[in-house]
Amino acid sequence: MIELSNRKKTKTMWVGNVAIGGDALITVQSMTNTDTRKVKETIRQIKELEEAGCDIVRLAIPDMEAARAVKSIKESIQIPLVADIHFDYRLALECIRNGVDKIRINPGNIGEEERVREVAQMAKSSNVPIRIGVNAGSLEKDLLNKYGSPCPEAMVESAIHNINLLEKYNFDNIAVSLKASSVPMTIEAYRLMSQKTTYPLHIGVTEAGTIYKGIIKSAIGIGTLLAEGIGDTLRVSLTDNPVEEVKAGKEILKALNLITGGIELISCPTCGRCQMNMIPIAKEIERLTTDIKQSIKIAVMGCAVNGPGEAKEADIGIAGGKDCALLFRKGQIVRKIPENSIVEELLKEINNLCE
Repeated sequence: MIELSNRKKTKTMWVGNVAIGGDALITVQSMTNTDTRKVKETIRQIKELEEAGCDIVRLAIPDMEAARAVKSIKESIQIPLVADIHFDYRLALECIRNGVDKIRINPGNIGEEERVREVAQMAKSSNVPIRIGVNAGSLEKDLLNKYGSPCPEAMVESAIHNINLLEKYNFDNIAVSLKASSVPMTIEAYRLMSQKTTYPLHIGVTEAGTIYKGIIKSAIGIGTLLAEGIGDTLRVSLTDNPVEEVKAGKEILKALNLITGGIELISCPTCGRCQMNMIPIAKEIERLTTDIKQSIKIAVMGCAVNGPGEAKEADIGIAGGKDCALLFRKGQIVRKIPENSIVEELLKEINNLCE
């Protein structure tokens, strides 16, 4: 495992059996978009997220019926479960009673101090961590009056105030997030927060958008922070199937060599030198290998400029020619493949490596 050498050391917390912070690997989270009160549907989606490699999953808890549903859901899944609480602190208490592994509260709308105290006391007695989830779109009114509009400084002040409030009641099993839909605001808020605390940071760009733009914004925001050593767990927020959030999060971590496993596909953008139709070949190889868990580097290259060099560096790869491609395995030329057999033959070689 290759790790970024500058990662900031934070406190370790446990969410169920998953560690966040300290020396733990950076985890990928997601959130269901089902109605939590529809237990079977929610369990089905969580299992899909588990299969995709999600480490921790979060549920919206809009009312007491949803809070009570946590018990049945928890009994049917393997990964840790987080309850997302807004407005009504009693929902947090009910979720803790029903076995949730972590609580997320929003400081801007959870209510008066006495309510926070009750949540902290029950969470402490049950060994349930709390994420202080600051969102630029729902900051406390006094901070908006002070700063005039959402900004990194206001977000950090909100987080620090609520850390102090939890610590006042001897609660320090805390993670923090400071999310905005603005990438620059998100990055700066986490930079400031990282200087002020050793609590683990849950990073992400909130309300990032649909899959194309949302992944771009998330990759820039999350990737920048991770490259600077900031962040212990992440969520990519997309207006799409949450499985896509997990896939995107894993790819961000792979791109920074923070996790291994699965296929790394290297493919050229194609240009006028390419003498074969590489785009559908690369897409089909990606589609057919998406469920492979082993660490395999595949190169799909279109011409003789960079193709042979990249293909040789990969575990398996092709370098295109005129109506054909050279197949490489572990740096050695294996044979020439006609263009109409490239996908089939390359897939056979990949499967052989997996055996």
